[in-house]
Amino acid sequence: MPLPPKPTSPAAPLSPPSRNDDQQRTTIIVKAKAPSKAIEKFFAPCPRGLEGVLADELTALGAQKIEPTDGGVGFSGPYELGQRACYWSRVASRVLWQQADAEYRSEDDIYRLARGVDWPHLFASHLTIRVETNAIRSPLRSLDFVSLKVKDAIVDKFRAAMNSRPSVDTSMPDMRIFVFLTEYRATIYLDLAGEALFKRGYRRDGLAAPLRENLAAGMLLLKGWRGEKPLLDAMCGSGTILTEAALIAVNRAPGSQRTFAFEKLRFFDASRFKEIREVFPVASGALREKLLFGNDINPAAIETTRRHLENVLGIEGARAVTLTQKRAEDIPRPAENGLLLTNPPYGERLDELAQLRTWYPSLGAWLKRELSGWTACFITADREFPSGVGFKPSKKTPLFNGALDCRLFEFQMYSGSKREPKPLPNGGIPLEHQRPHRE
Repeated sequence: MPLPPKPTSPAAPLSPPSRNDDQQRTTIIVKAKAPSKAIEKFFAPCPRGLEGVLADELTALGAQKIEPTDGGVGFSGPYELGQRACYWSRVASRVLWQQADAEYRSEDDIYRLARGVDWPHLFASHLTIRVETNAIRSPLRSLDFVSLKVKDAIVDKFRAAMNSRPSVDTSMPDMRIFVFLTEYRATIYLDLAGEALFKRGYRRDGLAAPLRENLAAGMLLLKGWRGEKPLLDAMCGSGTILTEAALIAVNRAPGSQRTFAFEKLRFFDASRFKEIREVFPVASGALREKLLFGNDINPAAIETTRRHLENVLGIEGARAVTLTQKRAEDIPRPAENGLLLTNPPYGERLDELAQLRTWYPSLGAWLKRELSGWTACFITADREFPSGVGFKPSKKTPLFNGALDCRLFEFQMYSGSKREPKPLPNGGIPLEHQRPHRE
């Protein structure tokens, strides 16, 4: 997980309620209040390369003091802003709420920092927890030991206040606590999301190596797509790009089909959260026809895409999306102009890459023949993709698909823009027999 921007001051602690017996603890669960501070501090990780898109989203949601950094965005605002970001952000991977921050020299300093947070006021002892530590240039030798010390501090805080403690669950915890260490400072966050925000809830059966949902949505927003012009995914796989596009087109929140960790906090107010969910009205009840076009050569991919679209649009709504099963280079021109955004096979092994590169010229010929007047975008890990299809990209954006270092190549498809193929180097040895170039 990326490191947040360097924090400047500790978050003020919440006022601790008193707890003396089981009956009083029950009352506390009902009466615990949400934070009353006007400003809280947050950090939202996101796919690297999309920090600017996320910053724009957070600005639209009302965030203040926005600080983009490598792999995420720090921001400030009222506590409810964290809930709003979980529900409405299409690009964030998580929303982390700062609980404590201070300088440190040892693991004991971090223990005391964590012990100073009033954890029993935040959540009940029957919930499970997980602590994860990330660092950059930290002098401490074991991040796992730091996580253990923070877990001990949380447990000790509960035992002192309530004579009970949360258990640890490393796979599906109720509450996730993140610790970030720089060379001199430690910051502790409570994750408001729970499961990562790219898990929207509509993906119930996906094909191998899908794009993460927030990466797909982020690419659409990066290219300025808001549902006004046709979109084609020529190699749609399990339909992530198309499904995210459908959500954008009807202005449906990406969090509308899932739950969040903040719903388990003591002071969660369901009626207030309903108001937060409705902060942006849905633009239209149905997706207009001839807006979204998807294709894949694999019939199972088309069926999976259809199911994902039905999960967010309903059976009738999904029929507005045109889905075809054929080779990408056989797709007829779907509209006069629009955006092509697709995720072609990467060919991570050399033999696969060589085979893919023999196909690139056919793909380039199709682009020239059918998509003049379109903007064509491909996310791929193959740096030689532009020369393979015979076009010079107008833009090249570094992005990460999980851990895979990719480029989002953009081509403006004007008539006659295709270059003549370059002479093969090394005495004309075919491309598939050459070692791939690396940047």
